Amino acid sequence: MNITEVSVFIIYLLFMLGIGVWFFLREKNQTERGYFLGDRKMGPWVAALSAGASDMSAWVLMGLPTSIYALGLGQIWIAIGLALGYSLSWIYEAPRLRTFSIAADDSITIPQYLTNRFLSKSKTLQLISAAVFLVAYTIYAASSIKACGTLFNTVTGLDTTVAMYLAAVIVIGYTFLGGFSAVSWTDFFQGMLVLCAMLIVPIVAASMLEPNAAAAIDTPNYWNPVANWQDIVSGFGWGLGYFGMPHIIIRFMSINSQKELRKSAKIGISWTLIILTFAVFVGVVGRMFIGFEESVNNNSLVFVVMTRRIFPAVISGILLSAVLAAAMSTADSQLLSAASAFASDVYRPVIRQNQAGNREMLWAGRIVVLVISGVALFIASRPDAGSIMSLVSNAWGVFGAAFGPAIMLSLFWKRFTFSGAACGIFVGAVVDIAWLTHMSETGIYEIIPGFVAGLIVAVLVSLFSPKPSKEVEELFDKALAMSKE
Repeated sequence: MNITEVSVFIIYLLFMLGIGVWFFLREKNQTERGYFLGDRKMGPWVAALSAGASDMSAWVLMGLPTSIYALGLGQIWIAIGLALGYSLSWIYEAPRLRTFSIAADDSITIPQYLTNRFLSKSKTLQLISAAVFLVAYTIYAASSIKACGTLFNTVTGLDTTVAMYLAAVIVIGYTFLGGFSAVSWTDFFQGMLVLCAMLIVPIVAASMLEPNAAAAIDTPNYWNPVANWQDIVSGFGWGLGYFGMPHIIIRFMSINSQKELRKSAKIGISWTLIILTFAVFVGVVGRMFIGFEESVNNNSLVFVVMTRRIFPAVISGILLSAVLAAAMSTADSQLLSAASAFASDVYRPVIRQNQAGNREMLWAGRIVVLVISGVALFIASRPDAGSIMSLVSNAWGVFGAAFGPAIMLSLFWKRFTFSGAACGIFVGAVVDIAWLTHMSETGIYEIIPGFVAGLIVAVLVSLFSPKPSKEVEELFDKALAMSKE
């Protein structure tokens, strides 16, 4: 155990928890919209960096670099696909989703938006969506908690399971207390920390390499990015996930104006392109700097090991806090999105028959945060839970396949129907899971067949359904006009 590194970790964690306490004390009487969407008052910098930080979880510092460290440049297609998908989501999806969600009865969750977009009284779509949310977010949160436990164990020697519980308590604390505002502001600071760490570590390590370091790599096709067509196709498939990733696109809905959204787009896209580029750089430089070590590969520790070998304890403690930042900034957003989906889309309309007040809704959401955290901890602590990267890819695939087609069609196709959305979400999720469990040996990422199947079904069901009512078409036209202002 390095006392200096541990001290830096403790200071950082207390700072994050302090943000949650501050927002809790400042906004004691906050509304449901305030807790789950920050009252749509997020500025461009906070919205952009919190969207990026909630996306780039520990896998961007641990999972992705280690994949490149071990397997080579064939894995860069994940980064390319993500960069493309993220940019397109800000440019085309964000402007419309913000205004469409406002026009659709000021919706504060994705399932609520999809229901209100069709002026429907049916709760079918909200229930299907909430079920997908709870399952996928539990798996996703498990990956973040697992990353925190691995990092604590490596740095402090603390038992991995105990470390997971410690990290979960901090994340639950500020999410439970402060809601969306606390999550967004902690994500803002964490996004800045991740950016600094990703820039500093590989550049310093590269300056220390021996002249023949690249030639020492003996993995076949390590330097060949096009050795495997499945890697290329699956890499681009990762980009599809952005169009249906609730905890990311909810940031689009929270921005206070279209003008500010355009600023956020520039900031967010720039931040993400830099992060993804340097994630690749960390993997390649790490392989040359460390050499191949099985323990580094198995535990996704290329960034961690490289940092600790280069910098003194105070600096390494600050830089390694970026791994905590990445993990926590995603876990908090996932917990809040799952809580909002349950409270707003299941508890109020179905269980309480729209009789629940603001205070009751806030506590329903907070209880869900606790429940999902408990299940995620159980999954993360199991020996057969899988790697950080595999857990992320599973959750990412389900969300992208289920919600991506439905959300994009709702924003760009006037003829889209409620039945098409419900069927598309259901089929997308089912095909994604079925491909993962029965067809994974093909090497094709399950999000691709899931997304395609969901899109086809959504379109076909809409074409064979009755045309949307005049009121629904007017809502579409109104939202479209708002997005162009």
